[in-house]
Amino acid sequence: MKSDPFLQHVGIAASMVRDNIDTDQIIPSREMTTVSRNGLADGLFAGWRYTDPLTRTKDPDFVLNKPGNAGATVLISGANFGCGSSREHAVWALKEYGIRAIIAKSFGAIFHGNCIRNGILPIVLSADQIEQMASFESPLEVAIDLPNQTVSCNRIPGSALCFPIGAFAKRLLTEGLDPIELTLTHRGAIEAFFDQDRQDRPWVYSAA
Repeated sequence: MKSDPFLQHVGIAASMVRDNIDTDQIIPSREMTTVSRNGLADGLFAGWRYTDPLTRTKDPDFVLNKPGNAGATVLISGANFGCGSSREHAVWALKEYGIRAIIAKSFGAIFHGNCIRNGILPIVLSADQIEQMASFESPLEVAIDLPNQTVSCNRIPGSALCFPIGAFAKRLLTEGLDPIELTLTHRGAIEAFFDQDRQDRPWVYSAA
């Protein structure tokens, strides 16, 4: 599925620095009532975000409900973010809510891949860097430059923290592609191959 290309992004960062936030906490299974990518944002962190998930009564102490984090597009978290089950709904819920990037000490491997394929940038920083960023009161604004692989914070003048990312993942994000869309960038060559193959091996193809 094609996403908006990720090049530069400036947004409010909400800090929930705890380790091992799993996909069931990101979106509980009871909130997965559809196979669609849409309609999941209300279920994001439902077990923590609401005092009563059924009535959607918001917990004022939850980080995303605090006024300073209104409209947050970046999350700052701890180690092994997105561990647990492979449910892609967790990433879909984050994306529909408006999250464009997650800064963490590390990520669950499958969740990390799901982020990249859905247009969310997973950024790995050190524990010290994350703890420094999370120590500031909200609102905390961060600026992310994916081509240059840096993230800076308005509370740390002159900061430009470098983060690693693989070349393949970087291309998918900067061009707004998933692996299928990436394959289809070669549509002309693919169609030319099949046109030629139909001539060379017509018996392989259905007459219909």
